[in-house]
Amino acid sequence: MNPAHLINNIKKHPDYHRAGMILCHNGVVRSTSRDGRKVSGLTISVDNEKLEQVVASNKQTPGIVEILVEFNANRNLSVGDDVMLLVVAGDIRETVIRVLTDTLNAIKTTVTHKTEFFEEYRQHGI
Repeated sequence: MNPAHLINNIKKHPDYHRAGMILCHNGVVRSTSRDGRKVSGLTISVDNEKLEQVVASNKQTPGIVEILVEFNANRNLSVGDDVMLLVVAGDIRETVIRVLTDTLNAIKTTVTHKTEFFEEYRQHGI
């Protein structure tokens, strides 16, 4: 996964001249879960149909030029590995930040399913 590759693709977009900002989210595997347990890794699955709907919907926002998403899906990821790249290009900061946030939240709640692996299970041979 390479954010520079996605950004370069956006720069080739025919409407790139309308962009005033490109914002990138690079999600990585944390060493702890939200509840504080030690994580050894995770897997993520993606509903591609829902992803297309979320991206298409958010691209309709006035001022948005492009939204690109890439996942490391359906493989065992370790702490520090990239999970997802999300890149949003648009006209002004307020619009781009809002659309990145809305798109990210929709992806995390409706598009992806994450399974975390915890250290305590690993230590016990499970």
